[in-house]
Amino acid sequence: MAAPTLFPPPPMDEGSSGPPAPAPATLDLAPPPQEPEPPLLRRRPPVRVTSEFDSERRLFSHRFSCRVLDGLAKLRLRVSHAAGGGGIAWGPPDFALLARNFSVVVDPASRGAVLRGTADLAGSLRLRASHNTKEKQGEVSVTANLGDSPCKIELSSLVPPNGLPKATFFFPKGEVSIKEKILDEGDRILSVNGLVKSHVLNGVCTAVYNDNAMNIKYRYKDDEISFIPSISLPSNSLSFAFKRQLTPSDKLSYWYNFDTNYWGATYKHKENKHLKWKAGYQSDNRLGYASLWVGDAGGSTKEVPLKAKVHFTLKVPQDNVQNSVVLVHVKKRWDF
Repeated sequence: MAAPTLFPPPPMDEGSSGPPAPAPATLDLAPPPQEPEPPLLRRRPPVRVTSEFDSERRLFSHRFSCRVLDGLAKLRLRVSHAAGGGGIAWGPPDFALLARNFSVVVDPASRGAVLRGTADLAGSLRLRASHNTKEKQGEVSVTANLGDSPCKIELSSLVPPNGLPKATFFFPKGEVSIKEKILDEGDRILSVNGLVKSHVLNGVCTAVYNDNAMNIKYRYKDDEISFIPSISLPSNSLSFAFKRQLTPSDKLSYWYNFDTNYWGATYKHKENKHLKWKAGYQSDNRLGYASLWVGDAGGSTKEVPLKAKVHFTLKVPQDNVQNSVVLVHVKKRWDF
């Protein structure tokens, strides 16, 4: 016997009771409405304004910068004015266009501009050039890597040239340069300068030779102590610096020069990354001082709370305490 066939129930009449049948779902294929494109003035790049005040020079400075050309370059305008009693004296502004391999800095006060550029040439050659339009003088240099070694050589010359180009040889532990030098009598000689670093007895020894004078400095440092003696030849001038990390937040520094008997000492306390103070004394200036930083003293304004840094300094001359002065330096940033 065959199974009975099941039919769907007949639709209800308007007068019949019961819930109405649900409407079939429909798929909306209409595209979402497009937002209107913002006007040109609203599509401007973000502008950053950095303002600084230096009470020692009684000077305000303001720097305006923004990214242009899809972030490939930065446009900068810097203006300053003095906070004198006779009113505001505005200084000449300077304008700059800064990119990775090219920059232009315009100084309207001197009616000149400085152009700098770099370019990678064939192989491992790198070209650098600069030109000052006011002085009508520039410099060009070419740097080349020596094969696969970390050593490289650089040739640089003034434009227009006034002598032989300068040659500098760079190697992992220092550099040596040879250039032409003009003496007071007008004679031209070849001058050799150099710098060499080497690890000696758990420290770093650095020797710098320049214009027939050499300075030898040794630096030993561990987690708690830094000791830095140095001697200059042929004057045999000897000095040293000593630093002691008392706690993770406290450091004591001391330096002494044996030729002049000048010395100095500084005590630093770091409460946290954005708050620290220090106090010290310098015998050559006969000056005591104390400073307070609010904001990372060594960092940029983008890394500190409220994007600001404040630095207070109290200077007390030993010979005349009444001439003590409090200096303030403030740096604040706004993003628009």
